[in-house]
Amino acid sequence: MTAPRKGAAPARVAVVLVLFIAAKAIGNLSLAWGMKHFPQSMSANPLPYLEAMLNPFVAAGIVALILALLIRMALLSLADLSYVLPVTAIGYVIAAFLGKTFLHETVSGQRWLGTALIFVGAALVGSTVHSTTGRTE
Repeated sequence: MTAPRKGAAPARVAVVLVLFIAAKAIGNLSLAWGMKHFPQSMSANPLPYLEAMLNPFVAAGIVALILALLIRMALLSLADLSYVLPVTAIGYVIAAFLGKTFLHETVSGQRWLGTALIFVGAALVGSTVHSTTGRTE
């Protein structure tokens, strides 16, 4: 076992954070695009879900979301949970923008206001130190 090191460098946390947010946004957009263009509506029957997974956009979305989960695991090893979850909520802001831009969704004023509140909360938490426990990398 190696000697414990001090917490991760803020730049490293920032890079992993950006990678997570990008993978999550791409995964969600791809999954939503594929499901919106899937000819069948979903039900309790598992067969349509399996068929949907053969759609390239759905498959790419699943892969990107699995990658995002792995990146989040790495991020949680570098920073506090109380930092990671609020800061990664910025992905909801990106999701609203991507939904409006690429999926042509109507985003109401209430949704934009909620999205703005999420952004403010993520920015507030992001201005704090990423680790308070002195945990090792």
